[in-house]
Amino acid sequence: MKLEGRTALVTGASRGIGRAIALALAAEGADVAINYVSNEAAAAAVVEEVQAIGRKGMLARADVGDFPDTYAMAHSVLREFGHIDILVNNAGVTSDKTFVNMDHSTWRKVLAINLDGVFNCTKVCIDQMVEQNYGRVVNITSVIGQIGNFGQANYAASKAGVAAMTKTLAKELASKGITVNAVAPGFIETEMVSSIPQSLQDRLLSQIPLRRFGKAEEVAQMVVFLCAPEGDYVTGAELEVNGGLFM
Repeated sequence: MKLEGRTALVTGASRGIGRAIALALAAEGADVAINYVSNEAAAAAVVEEVQAIGRKGMLARADVGDFPDTYAMAHSVLREFGHIDILVNNAGVTSDKTFVNMDHSTWRKVLAINLDGVFNCTKVCIDQMVEQNYGRVVNITSVIGQIGNFGQANYAASKAGVAAMTKTLAKELASKGITVNAVAPGFIETEMVSSIPQSLQDRLLSQIPLRRFGKAEEVAQMVVFLCAPEGDYVTGAELEVNGGLFM
């Protein structure tokens, strides 16, 4: 197994892409901390799935937009696992409105989780990674951060910001044995996509060269690649999993 002996913290891991990432890392031998903010039952179910694979799993509750909360979470994971080797910043939210109708609270809600959350979680884990001279940080961005989208100025800005932050951290941390990369999914079969009206889904599919939505497991395998030895020479990259929507 490629990640045997490694430990991982995956934010927003109670469902969707985060859940798929947590299970894929566990399948390759990593022990995984499952971050969630409100749905403890769903997160606990993922922990049970990790344990069924034969790896250690633990709950790691925190609002990633709250720095003291993430600090406490990181220390609870360190107490349980002893070290954190892999951090996957996956937690994210949307709150869509056209810019004319977007108020400050709607803007800040999305930026606080999607951008500040990446800062918070990386900040509370990075010192320990530097100390052990090893770390893998993977940030989940989005095709929307690359191409923009009507009604998603806040979401697009947050994801584009994470992509730029990824490149800067990659340059700063390369000499410390730490790689920092991003994975940019397109439209993936999750609750978010299933909630889109069918007529809009059909229109989106017509714009995707592969003519289908992606699977969460396909995103997860890209994350595994970046964390496994095969990805050791990759840093500062934003790898696209979008069916050709942006090229």
